[in-house]
Amino acid sequence: MFRGSIVAIVTPFKDGKIDEKKLRDLIEFQIKNGTSGIVPCGTTGESATLSFEEHDRVIEIAIEQAKKRVPVIAGTGSNSTEEAIMLTRHAAKAGADASLQVSPYYNRPTQKGLYEHFKAIAEAVNIPVILYNIASRTGVNIEPETLAKLANDCKNIAGVKEASGSLDQMSRIRQLCREDFDLISGDDSLTLPVLSIGGTGIISVVANIAPKDTADLVAEFEKGNIKKAREIHYKLLPLIKAVFIETNPIPVKTAMGLLGMCEPSLRLPMSAMLPENVEKLKKALKDYGLL
Repeated sequence: MFRGSIVAIVTPFKDGKIDEKKLRDLIEFQIKNGTSGIVPCGTTGESATLSFEEHDRVIEIAIEQAKKRVPVIAGTGSNSTEEAIMLTRHAAKAGADASLQVSPYYNRPTQKGLYEHFKAIAEAVNIPVILYNIASRTGVNIEPETLAKLANDCKNIAGVKEASGSLDQMSRIRQLCREDFDLISGDDSLTLPVLSIGGTGIISVVANIAPKDTADLVAEFEKGNIKKAREIHYKLLPLIKAVFIETNPIPVKTAMGLLGMCEPSLRLPMSAMLPENVEKLKKALKDYGLL
């Protein structure tokens, strides 16, 4: 099972290229602070603006650096089924523990199209596949019934990163899908509520800058220390709000730049934060004790 705090790690750039040393440093920082898994080339990793070669390389570095200490769930989704299969086969060959498959964006497939897309990918590889449902970015929702059919028909479809924001939908997924199907929060602010309905963890943005607290939240909940988990939830909430003040990953990368963790470089069409939002972000970092 994929559980705990799994970081959707940023892709650091330097002079327009991947900063490979910094990426390795960030992975070490995560593992030392209790993070349970690494997701390279997700939304937060700016996968949409990486070339195929860069995409493959980021995944290879994550696998090399993790050294099987924590699982690497490689972001290898695409709105082209053939491209997704190509990227996922590479990740599997490189040694990824699983792949994260975002629902096809822009195409707006039907539920039947989504089923056929994910089924084709799952059948093309022998590693676990975690689906990624984020209709706010892709334009289409993976319905709980579609997820349940995929979970039933494809045994290596192991779970879903749910970023619909709907606890009703997530409860329905938990009801319909097999017991060992992982329900993973895709929203940092919903980690605790999702755990309470049977979720296994979070694929987190805020863990890039607050890995220990994010990991501790899940760990305390799993130990039955609900009061402590709730305290961490409310401590994290203002910081979470700040790292989503503009489109992810603009704020979290800006925060990492302010904290000296990596250069805050983004690739167009992602652009620098508005000055007034930078001030709000600085205040949140100071209030949290990071800056």
